[in-house]
Amino acid sequence: MKVKTSITLSEDVLKAIDRRAKQYGSRSEFIEAALLAFMTQIARGERNARDLRIINRRAKRLNKEAADVLDYQVEL
Repeated sequence: MKVKTSITLSEDVLKAIDRRAKQYGSRSEFIEAALLAFMTQIARGERNARDLRIINRRAKRLNKEAADVLDYQVEL
């Protein structure tokens, strides 16, 4: 379901949107696609930050495990 809303944009931003909106059918479709892409990017950044925190918390154990695996490798 679509809900009508009102936003305020600078003229420059609106002109840039209008130049590209034709590819998406309308201003509204362009803005919706842009916002969905931006929200996806934010969510990805949050997941990456969470994963990095987990890796950093477990870094010593992961490094020890990696060193142990390397000990099993045959020298060439």
